[in-house]
Amino acid sequence: MPRFFFEISYNGSRYAGWQSQHNAVGIQDVVEDALSKILRTPLKIVASGRTDTGVHCIQQFFHCDIEKSFQPEMLMQRLNAFLPRDIAIRSIRAVKPDAHARYSARERTYQYHITTVKDPMLIGLALPFYRPLDVPTMNRAAALLCGEHDFTSFSKVNTDVHHFRCTVKKAEWTQKGTRLIFTITANRFLRGMVRAIVGTLLDVGTGKISVYDFKNIIQKKDRKAAGANADAQGLYLVRVKYPSSVFITSRSAHGKRAGKQR
Repeated sequence: MPRFFFEISYNGSRYAGWQSQHNAVGIQDVVEDALSKILRTPLKIVASGRTDTGVHCIQQFFHCDIEKSFQPEMLMQRLNAFLPRDIAIRSIRAVKPDAHARYSARERTYQYHITTVKDPMLIGLALPFYRPLDVPTMNRAAALLCGEHDFTSFSKVNTDVHHFRCTVKKAEWTQKGTRLIFTITANRFLRGMVRAIVGTLLDVGTGKISVYDFKNIIQKKDRKAAGANADAQGLYLVRVKYPSSVFITSRSAHGKRAGKQR
């Protein structure tokens, strides 16, 4: 059966994360319902990863097997007309039958946004944090995350992964006026990992713990040693990259030529 990758973005404020749930509405529920109604057949989708309640997404992918023939451009237009305003489909591309939205991904990038002043335009989109932060020291601590490490100290305890090792390619803070943004890129992420890292780095920035303490927290492999999770409202999944070999076509549904990797 033909398989397709759908690129999606959403504001997660109104949803209980990505995954379908019995007692709350997830992004997956809304998208599956829209797809199934438009194509008039029950469909299930598989995402590149699960975002938590309130987390936003600039770029996420999911795959779906669709036997019924369709025009990608037309389906994308119909989906965007059907979906609520806070969810959008950005592209639809045919992929090889064994391509998997989660397991074929090579790299993911998250950002965490903080506003250092009260800004009504950023309600639900950035964490308000008004205490002074030592950004250079936070970056010295963040640099310790790069490379392959066991990130048990920054993972939820009850999770179904086989191991807690991740390879972090980039981890840094940048400041743009009153906005502070943490960017982290890795081959994989554990449940709650980014929010736990941000919460602990904020402890570094306020002087609660030192860079040396942060290094010890990584080495302890104990979630109790790290800081509290930063609030979900500031977290964004911003990019998922795949090898070009998973795609059958070189053009996305919106007509732009794709690069070697997405």
